[in-house]
Amino acid sequence: MDLLDNLALGFSEALQWHNILFCLLGVALGTAVGVLPGIGPTATIALLIPITFGFDDPISALMLAGVYYGAQYGGSTTAILLNLPGESSAAVTAIDGHQMARAGRAGVALAVAALGSFAAGTVATVVLAVAAPPLARAALSFGAAEYFSLVVLGLIASIALASGSTLKALAMIVLGLLLGTVGQDLYTGTPRFTFGVRELYQGLSFVAVAVGVFGIAEILRNLHDPRTRTRMVSRVANLWPSRAELRRIVAPVARATGLGSLLGVLPGGGHVLASYASYAVEKRISRTPGEFGHGAIEGVAGPESANNAAAQTSFIPLLTLGLPAHPVMALMVSAFIIQGITPGPDVMTDQPALFWGLIASMWIGNILLVLLNLPLIGLWVRMLSVPYSVLFPVIVVFACIGTYSLGQNPWDVLAMAVFGLLGFVLVRCGCEPAPLLLGFVLGPLLEENLRRALLISRGDPTVFLTRPISAVLLALAAAALVVAVLPAIRRKRDVVFAEDE
Repeated sequence: MDLLDNLALGFSEALQWHNILFCLLGVALGTAVGVLPGIGPTATIALLIPITFGFDDPISALMLAGVYYGAQYGGSTTAILLNLPGESSAAVTAIDGHQMARAGRAGVALAVAALGSFAAGTVATVVLAVAAPPLARAALSFGAAEYFSLVVLGLIASIALASGSTLKALAMIVLGLLLGTVGQDLYTGTPRFTFGVRELYQGLSFVAVAVGVFGIAEILRNLHDPRTRTRMVSRVANLWPSRAELRRIVAPVARATGLGSLLGVLPGGGHVLASYASYAVEKRISRTPGEFGHGAIEGVAGPESANNAAAQTSFIPLLTLGLPAHPVMALMVSAFIIQGITPGPDVMTDQPALFWGLIASMWIGNILLVLLNLPLIGLWVRMLSVPYSVLFPVIVVFACIGTYSLGQNPWDVLAMAVFGLLGFVLVRCGCEPAPLLLGFVLGPLLEENLRRALLISRGDPTVFLTRPISAVLLALAAAALVVAVLPAIRRKRDVVFAEDE
C-alpha cells in the first residue's frame, strides 16, 4: 500500500497542468535535439539549467528530464532514415534500422522504435519505483576492477555487431580504443597522440567521430554507388508493423527492457552499453542471425528498448545516492541544487512529492512521446523522397553546424570529414564501424578503471581475478570470445578437410 500511496502522491503532483506542460516541452525538445545530429541532451540541458532559476515548483524544473529520455527516441529517427545517429545510443539502431529504410520499411522501423521505447520506458519506470534502493546498493558493490571487467565484456560482446570477419571486428575495437586515448592523460595531464595540435588536448569529439563514420561515410557510399540511391528513395507503402512483426518484437523488447534496466544503474555510458549489449544478445540467440545487418526487425526493437529502459533507471543512483551516472545526470544534480535540494537517500523521505512526482512524470512523458511521434512517422518517411541533390547538402550542413556548435571547435568539423573518409574506406574494406564506435566510447572508461584498480591494489594485476564479480565478468568475456571465434575456426577446418579430400 505504501507504493500505491506514494504513486498517488506523485501523480497528484505530476498531473498539474503546468507540470504536464513542462513535461510536453521537455520530451518535444528532447526529440528535436535527438533528431539533429551533434546537439544532444547534454548540451541542451546545460543551456536550459539557468531557466530553472525562475521555477517556484521543483517538479517543474526537473520535468526537463524529459529532454534526456526524449532524445533517446529522437536519435533513432535520423539513424533509421539517414544512417546519421543523433544520439550515441542510436548508433547501433542504424545498423538494421537504416537497412529497413532502404528496403522501403522505414515506417515500420520508426513505429517499432516508438513502441519498443514506450514499452521499455514504462516497465523501467516501474523498476525505478519498486527497486530503486536495492539496485542502487547492487551498483555500489562494483569497484574499479568490476567496471574494468564489465567494459571488457561489453567490448568482446560487441564482436557480435559485426556481420563480417571476427578478426576485423577485433581490429575495429582496438582502433576505437586507440582513438579514445587521444588527448591529455587523465592523471598526469600529458598530451597523447595530439601531434602538437592544442585543439586535440581535450580528445576527439564523439559527435565528430560518430557523424563522420556513419553519416558522412554513408553519403560518400551512396555517391559512389548509384544503385544504392535508387533503393533508398523507393516509396514506402506501410507505416505500421504487421501482426507477425509485432509478435517477433515482443521477446526482444522484454529481454532488452531487463538488460537496459540493469545496465542503466551503472555509471558511465550505461545506455550506450545497453543498446550494444541488447543487439549482441539478439543476434546470438536468433534463429536467423544472417538477417542482422540486413534489416532484422529485432535489431531495431532490442537496442531502442534497451537504451530507453537504461535512460529511466539511470535516475536510480542520482535519486537514491546522489551519484550521477553520466554527464546528463550530473546536470540534473545542478537542477536539484538550484532548487535547494541535496540529492541522496534523504530525498525520498524529505521530499516525497519531488521523488514520486518525477517518477510519475516519466510515465506521462513516455505516453506523450508516443502521442507526439507516431503521428509524425509519415512526415519523417517523406524525407526519403527528397532529391539527393538537396538532401545530401542539407545533411552535411546540419552535421557541420551540430558538430561545431557542441564545442565551437573547427577542428571537430575537420575531424568529422576525416572520419567520414575513414568510415567510407572501412566499409569498402568490409569492416563494420559499430565496434570502432563502441571502443571509442568505452575506451576512456576502460583505461580509467584499469589504472584506478591497479593504483588501489598497488600494481597487483591479480586484483581482477581475486575479486569474485570481476572474475565472473572476465570469464564471461573469455566465453564470448570463444563463441565468436568458433564459427570462423569451424569454417576454416571444413575448408581444409574439403581440400584434403
